[in-house]
Amino acid sequence: MPALAGSSAIGGKPPTTSAPDGVCPLRQKASLMATLLLTALGTAVGGPIGGAVGAFIGQQADALVFGGGSRQGPRLRELSVSTSSYGQPIGRHFGRMRVPGTIIWSTELIESKNKQKGRKGQPSTVVYSYSASFAVALSSTPIARLGRIWADGNLLRGTLDDLKVAGKLRLYQGHGDDPVDPLIAADKGINAPAFRDCAYVVFESLDLGDFGNRIPALSFEIFADGGDSAVSLSRLIPGAETGSADVVPGARGFADEGGSLAATLAAIDEVIPLVCTSGRDRLRVAPRSIAQNTVQTLPEALAAGGGSAEERRRKQRAGVPGRAPAALRYYDEERDYLPGVQRASGSRRYGRELMVDLPVTLNASGARQLANERANRARWQSETVVWRIGEMDPRLQPGAIVRLPESAGLWFTRSWEWYDEGIELVLDRLTPHQMGPQTSDAGQANRPADQIIPSTSLYALEVPADGSIGAATPALYAAVSAENSAWRGAALYSVQGNGLVALGSSGSQRAVFGSLIERLEPSHAMLFEPEACLIVELVGDDLGFEDADMAGLAEGANRVMVGSEVVQFAQSIPLGNRRWKLQGLLRGRGGTEHDAALGHDVQTSVVLLDDSLVSLDPAEVPPLGTSRIAAIGIRDEEPVIATLANAGLSRRPLTPVHPSVEVAPDSTSVWCWTRRARGQWRWDDPVDVPLIEETEAYLVGYGAVAAPFAAWSVSESRFRLSQQERLSLVTAFGPAPLWVWQIGTFGNSHPLLLDEIN
Repeated sequence: MPALAGSSAIGGKPPTTSAPDGVCPLRQKASLMATLLLTALGTAVGGPIGGAVGAFIGQQADALVFGGGSRQGPRLRELSVSTSSYGQPIGRHFGRMRVPGTIIWSTELIESKNKQKGRKGQPSTVVYSYSASFAVALSSTPIARLGRIWADGNLLRGTLDDLKVAGKLRLYQGHGDDPVDPLIAADKGINAPAFRDCAYVVFESLDLGDFGNRIPALSFEIFADGGDSAVSLSRLIPGAETGSADVVPGARGFADEGGSLAATLAAIDEVIPLVCTSGRDRLRVAPRSIAQNTVQTLPEALAAGGGSAEERRRKQRAGVPGRAPAALRYYDEERDYLPGVQRASGSRRYGRELMVDLPVTLNASGARQLANERANRARWQSETVVWRIGEMDPRLQPGAIVRLPESAGLWFTRSWEWYDEGIELVLDRLTPHQMGPQTSDAGQANRPADQIIPSTSLYALEVPADGSIGAATPALYAAVSAENSAWRGAALYSVQGNGLVALGSSGSQRAVFGSLIERLEPSHAMLFEPEACLIVELVGDDLGFEDADMAGLAEGANRVMVGSEVVQFAQSIPLGNRRWKLQGLLRGRGGTEHDAALGHDVQTSVVLLDDSLVSLDPAEVPPLGTSRIAAIGIRDEEPVIATLANAGLSRRPLTPVHPSVEVAPDSTSVWCWTRRARGQWRWDDPVDVPLIEETEAYLVGYGAVAAPFAAWSVSESRFRLSQQERLSLVTAFGPAPLWVWQIGTFGNSHPLLLDEIN
């Protein structure tokens, strides 16, 4: 007999976006007709949303009849990045998600010319850098807040909302009353759009130096609807009755990249079967619920045409079972929202694998649970029962969960039809409940470092000449560093009164320096001291030292400036917590043995003398003890200022060495010494080192260095004193030391003790 009336709720396989391989044109045409017919029926019942759901149901029917391909659901984006294509849809996003965005406004690149200070022994260079201002649309629905930002795979903005490069960021959440951005207004004038009802960000003067002087490929972590709870169906399908159901249990985010609502519902239905029914006033869309208090037991079935009891129910197979989906692709929250794959337990690993794409944010365990449930449903979904009853129960609407008399298991009410011999229900077998939660591993993620850009550490010093620059040029350097490698460098300035004069950029290479945490005892600075050591605390955890052998030390390796003394070390031992032990010392290097004899207190600065130091021009920074420089980095709220240490050290003559005395036959005493030259540390042959100073001159004094009783100027490295002159000095002033210093072009050396006269 023909059916008089009926209703249905379909919750099976998703629609296919194209005809599968081997499907004939006739089947494709039949599929199109079914979809169009159900779309028209849905529109007549429920309006535009009803039409979308009708198309969804029709496409499900197509899938049940003709089958699907090896990949189902909307394709997940593989590391998608920001673009700027006309006509590109801006997706709707719910919960937390990583999105590429679309560039909707931009200025031209702005060129800047900066002088970058040369490293130790290298000239300064002129560096051209570029910045740009642009806006990126993120979502066509409002968002609550913005999280991390990736640029070319690295973090541009971290979890503490800090930009890793210079520039400013403004967020517009996508509400209808968002103001016009002032930067866009300045560029476009009265025609400036506000981009209302669209969430977007504006970058102002973003430094592009780290990205090849171009706008980088961007992706954004966004949080909508709070971002920490599951995504509700009511937000996804406005106007439909959904209750408080979640889109996908455990999902932290959902991406609707455009297209028909039917396709979106079909993607969800692949993993969480949906029940779509039409009521008197609105559509009802909800996941299948198996709450025990709503399960009804059907009455005994009516006999069909007076048949036997066995003929009261007709149990049939709905065609040949299709392949069970073996895997689920999703956005893995534990791997920075990159696509992940979880396979159902016990799924086959050979042949073409059926995979379902679901654009939701999940963790690995939740995705594994869904994959197992989907595969389990596929094993049971082909069993159908047609059950005829005499009276229609109002509670037996399509989508209801029922039991059959004297039969185990639960059944889903797919549809009912009213015949003259009763009401016929079409029931689908429900999957038995799986025991226990599923656990899985998302795999390792190669996450970029999220380090807070630290403030700048600065130290300015003059070091002994090493022969790499002219003898008349002071060796002035800045040690510029920070706690970690996120530091992007700093602009350097010379402090002149209350003003700052630009010196250029330091670059991003960090100097290795810190301070003593234990006193360094005095030393005669004559021999290698294998057991001697110094303990230093550096400004950063990832800074450190390297070892050197004796040949390396002879070539000048591993030199550190401890206060005003140059020390070489053989071994470097990390102690943890930024602390290092430098052992096996050569003290008083570079003519600083006078300072080695004094020792150094706690908190004395320690600077590694390598090419990480920034050279300072003495024309801009005078070699005076009152000279100051300043550094300003991205995270420096105030200029960091340092006063020049060891002023005059590089141009001070070295203390003479090797004193000796001889007594001539006439009782005249002759004192001799050996001079040294600034920057000339190697004596490769018996030839004397260059003079370096304009003239060879010395001052010999008797008595205290600060106020000698007598002094003599000599022009050679020897001094004579007759016996009578010696006795006169002792008689007049008493016993006192005899010393000599070298008079240089720019200053005098420390004194060398020649003898004690008594």
